[in-house]
Amino acid sequence: MRVLVTGGAGFLGRYIVDLLLARGDEVAIFQRSGADDLSKRGVIVCRGSLTNTAEVAWAIEGRDAVIHVAAKAGVWGTRKDYEAINIEGTENVLAACRKHGVRWMVHTSTPSVVFSGESFQGDDESLPYGRNWLCHYAKTKAVAERRVLEANGPGFATCALRPHLIWGVGDPHLLPRVLDRARAGRLAQVGDGANLVDITHVRNAAAAHVQALDALQKGVANGKAYFLSQGETVVLWDWVAEILQRMEIPPLKRKLSLGLAYGLGGVAEIVWKCLGLNGEPPMTRFVATELAKDHWFSIEAARRDLGFTPEDYSTAEGLSEYIAAQQGKA
Repeated sequence: MRVLVTGGAGFLGRYIVDLLLARGDEVAIFQRSGADDLSKRGVIVCRGSLTNTAEVAWAIEGRDAVIHVAAKAGVWGTRKDYEAINIEGTENVLAACRKHGVRWMVHTSTPSVVFSGESFQGDDESLPYGRNWLCHYAKTKAVAERRVLEANGPGFATCALRPHLIWGVGDPHLLPRVLDRARAGRLAQVGDGANLVDITHVRNAAAAHVQALDALQKGVANGKAYFLSQGETVVLWDWVAEILQRMEIPPLKRKLSLGLAYGLGGVAEIVWKCLGLNGEPPMTRFVATELAKDHWFSIEAARRDLGFTPEDYSTAEGLSEYIAAQQGKA
């Protein structure tokens, strides 16, 4: 297989690349920056922007399959930037796939595509796309996912994966931000602390992408979306407390109700927009909602169609590996 991974030098992308290389596929990556370490391992590094139609087409030419991981993540930024990368960039990938006869495409989506501000407790892929998005990321990823699935058809099979809260060694976003805020005394529990959430170890998320590629070739996953997780929920704030304790960081003392955090997030959003402040606000309405409410989903479809087995790399095993890696940096 000649596979292109967009964002292949990123957090999730690198784990996917490792799996593809291990099974003997010819791997290329597409992103803005170079990746000398991957190049030395035989990976073809194509540099460019998702917003540049010609560069995307050049990178995809000659590939059998594309795993489209690259996106603008996070919860803060301009609508224009999110639309350019997440929607227009995905459309450029789809157009190049059609132009050059790519047969299979796996798209990295997110459970945020069904965000509605309500709790989710074991819901499956029959959920409709969201509403009242509260952030550009969720809305643009929903549009992108819909277009990927609509592109599925004879000669070009597509599917989308929705991994929830990816973490693990090399994580540049989720856990480092939690730890940094906790060390600085700026992390507060939002809500009553009893909300259940899904998490997904990066090794399991990467494995699912390769499994999805194989499933597309068998005609099993075509035109479908799949939730991914560890298959076992965690009590979010208990999990955070365990990480802090094992990292020898003082426990959280501050607590905010969802209503207060939501209100503070709304005010912060207005201030940041009006004053054009750099960085993202310390709280947003979207983040407040996610931190306080249940959000866990059924992964039975992924188990059935993809052969997804998150038990292969347990939460306990992944957390021990992560803690050891962090302590090794100290």
